[in-house]
Amino acid sequence: MVEKKSILYVQTSDNPERQYSPLVLAQTAKAMDIEAKIYYLGQGLRILRPGAAEKIKAGIFPNVKEMIDKTLSMGIEILVCEASKQMLGWEKVDLIPGVKIVGAATLNDLVLEYGKTMWF
Repeated sequence: MVEKKSILYVQTSDNPERQYSPLVLAQTAKAMDIEAKIYYLGQGLRILRPGAAEKIKAGIFPNVKEMIDKTLSMGIEILVCEASKQMLGWEKVDLIPGVKIVGAATLNDLVLEYGKTMWF
């Protein structure tokens, strides 16, 4: 039996310079037939508010919102930590379309399931 290849990318930062790596790597993993998911946690959630990702652009890359849209269109799930949302004091907050809010236990489950994680 062939074991499923999978990588979980965890974004914890709202630092503009750190936004591209998990998106580029998840897209690359998908192209390599590796299942990928991205989990946003802590300050990383700030990038997912409407208008925030559009303001970040580095080098020849599209802006971060375009990268997120491409990631989602490739079938890569982007998950958002509910507990982090609460930590930021966001009871009701609009996030960009396509992301899915999940419980904090989801991160533990994914780390155990995927076995391979990269943190940004």
